Amino acid sequence: MMSAGARNRLVELLCKSTERDKANELIDAWTVVGKAWGSIRFVSGVAAIKAGAEQEVTKASIRLTYRRNVEMGMRVRHGTDIYRVDVVLPDEQRRQHVDLICRLLSAREV
Repeated sequence: MMSAGARNRLVELLCKSTERDKANELIDAWTVVGKAWGSIRFVSGVAAIKAGAEQEVTKASIRLTYRRNVEMGMRVRHGTDIYRVDVVLPDEQRRQHVDLICRLLSAREV
């Protein structure tokens, strides 16, 4: 069982949605669908060259209390950091937690 002290980061779960702007045009937006306490561990960081420019890729594992409403492609926001959820690994046996394998997005990707 994960102690409450280990879940020391309040994060927001974001889902892609469509909204209308002031000109009544449909635009993509990210809507907060929930908040949760969790722990964030950085598992790797790699620098790669993509399209002629150096780009850093930082992977993180975010563990939340068990929940069923997290899907691949959603985002997690902690402070100014935004992560894209690549993989969702629920603890189906004991239903105590869900692990999210995420990638930290750069300012350009947000």
